[in-house]
Amino acid sequence: MFRHSIRTLVIGLCTLTAAAPAATPVALAMEVGHRQGTHPAARAVHPRTLSDLATAMKGEAFAYASYSLFAVEADRQAYPAVGKLFRGTARTELNEHLRQAATLAGTVGSNAANLRQAINGETYEHQVMYRGFAAQARTDGDLAAAKLFTEIAADEGRHRGAYRTALTVVTTGRGTIPAPPKADMVPVPAGPPKVKADRTKANLDTAMHGEALAHAKYRLFAARARQTGNIALARLFEGTARVELHEHFAGEAVLAGLVRTTKTNLRKAVTGERNEATVLYPGFAKRATAVGDTAAARYFRDTAADEAKHAAAFQQALNRLH
Repeated sequence: MFRHSIRTLVIGLCTLTAAAPAATPVALAMEVGHRQGTHPAARAVHPRTLSDLATAMKGEAFAYASYSLFAVEADRQAYPAVGKLFRGTARTELNEHLRQAATLAGTVGSNAANLRQAINGETYEHQVMYRGFAAQARTDGDLAAAKLFTEIAADEGRHRGAYRTALTVVTTGRGTIPAPPKADMVPVPAGPPKVKADRTKANLDTAMHGEALAHAKYRLFAARARQTGNIALARLFEGTARVELHEHFAGEAVLAGLVRTTKTNLRKAVTGERNEATVLYPGFAKRATAVGDTAAARYFRDTAADEAKHAAAFQQALNRLH
């Protein structure tokens, strides 16, 4: 997966203009809690370990979303083996690494708790984050980004409304779960960034990581809903997850220039995987061990080993393209 530091998130949020005065360190802490919320199962885990697990989840979700797009570009460039490699790695990042981190962090709770967590996240993005990003983009002359951020802010407000209705149904047994939203599939061709300001680029990066994480978490929440027999709620979570990935993330990826040539995409993947294999996850494992979080430490060590294998596979694929 790609490394995503909390520092980047802080920069992206704490530089908001007066149009979004709530984007303070307090608001940042709220956003992290809302999008990466934990439940009682995680209370025995040290706060530093929880923070590291949250960082891991955000990075793994972003890797899944990015590698999925890189796979499409590899296919388009007639590199089917590379496309298969990207897709397989993406599935590992989402279905193994992220899922295991979520379990250790206690991210998934009851249907009602999951809905409250989703409502908090959507409220923050609707009221604070995307409105602030749109104001900044307009100030910086990135009008296409301002338009996209404004549209996504409105979408997140609708998602919040649907989740609020669903929460009432779940907690009272009265009413009907809303139908899932339909995603407008956005193609992501290879190309350079379509924005000019460094601030807009940083905000797009923050937004993409948030959308990727929302997609991953909503899939986990949908699985829990299905386990409890609430199929309508599962469908709502699944439909919203598709919007977050195929519409919001994809639209932001176009403006950010996330996808480049297959060679460039492979180089980016190698760099990210090597960093996590040698620096990020070993550091997390050391900290977890120091506070007695042995299960988390083992997860971090095992994931570091996986990322090393991913880096080697991507490097081999790159070598074959030369």
